[in-house]
Amino acid sequence: MTALVADRQEVVNFGCRLNLAEGEMVRTAVKAAGERDMIVFNSCAVTDEAVRQARQAVRRALRERPGADVVVTGCAAELEAERFTAMGARVVPNDAKGLAESYRRNSTLFPREGGGPSPAGAISNPPEMGPRLRGDPVFLYTPALSGPDHARAFLGVQTGCSHSCTFCATVIARGTARSATVGAVLDAARIALDRGQREIVLTGVDLASYGDDCGTTLATLVEALLKLPVERLRLSSLDPDRIDDPLFALLTQDSRVMPHVHLSLQAGDDMILTRMKRRHRRADAVRLTGRLKAARPDIAIGADLIAGFPTEDDEMFAHTMALIDDCDIVFGHIFPYSPRAGTPAARMPQVGRSLARERAAKLREANACRRTAWLDAQIGRTASMLVERDGLTGHAENFAPLTLTTPAEPGSIRPVRLIGCDGDRMIAA
Repeated sequence: MTALVADRQEVVNFGCRLNLAEGEMVRTAVKAAGERDMIVFNSCAVTDEAVRQARQAVRRALRERPGADVVVTGCAAELEAERFTAMGARVVPNDAKGLAESYRRNSTLFPREGGGPSPAGAISNPPEMGPRLRGDPVFLYTPALSGPDHARAFLGVQTGCSHSCTFCATVIARGTARSATVGAVLDAARIALDRGQREIVLTGVDLASYGDDCGTTLATLVEALLKLPVERLRLSSLDPDRIDDPLFALLTQDSRVMPHVHLSLQAGDDMILTRMKRRHRRADAVRLTGRLKAARPDIAIGADLIAGFPTEDDEMFAHTMALIDDCDIVFGHIFPYSPRAGTPAARMPQVGRSLARERAAKLREANACRRTAWLDAQIGRTASMLVERDGLTGHAENFAPLTLTTPAEPGSIRPVRLIGCDGDRMIAA
């Protein structure tokens, strides 16, 4: 975290792309509240380490800015509200993070004492709509759009999850899955396009479940977005069992949908997947990635993987290790398992944190070897690069990270030739 500046409004984001998008919504609400000397931490709770980082940042803010109003929102705030309020911070629930009233010092909505999550937390709707409560018949999610300071626009289209994976605290922190309407998403996308952002990244807690609560599908949303002048559309993490035929066709046949699929695989052993309460099995993941590569050979595969899940023995871990090659995973998002309070997996026989970390390191090493070979194989090819705000770095269509030999216009899309590698990045000219 960068140095904290006194007597100003600050929003510090932790965690996922959805939090990054929602952070702009928080920034807008904080500005509308009109308070000075406030710092808001938009926290994450995907792992114990993420929660620890949030606590550490809050302690530092309270120490370095004793007169500031320190506010915590996001998933860690939902899971550890009492702990944050005991530290001296004020807690705003996820569902109320977009309301200006949440950040006013004299707010009666979530005061400093006794603040925190409520079963009837207000969802982040535009002020003119007023807050919606979880008991309302209609409880929709308002799209969250990141700011203009990124070359890509991160667009959150749903929150929450209606599954019950045994390791995950997301349902506790964000509730069941709720989607934005197609019309509201299109309106947000138009804002991004009007300000010159040429790539849109759709994100959510369980993106593939988009529309389950309002009678539509992710494929329908993607088709609607492609009727706008979107040049590049990218999807964040997808559950493999929810990639139906219409979505598969869009991922493999439409050139404006980037050839990069990130899958929520979590493990490569069927017994572990069963104990996780995942909806797919190992063969399903291998079959899906094979079909994707056959239909679109340039597609790059990413995956979330957890090492050291409870009861995982050496053979089970070996099956997950082999999944990196079997599914051609070049972008691994790899975590050592950490128990989350209140989840079923926390009550299962644990393998131990040191072994989980050791196995995660082995997975990362194997994935790094796979990625290096993949990057080396692209030398000499051409690509289309979206240039980031620094004018030197960016990504190809398949999400390969690129560095230019000479600067280019930030936010532009330019053809490049891939001439070499420098660590995890390719050199483009």
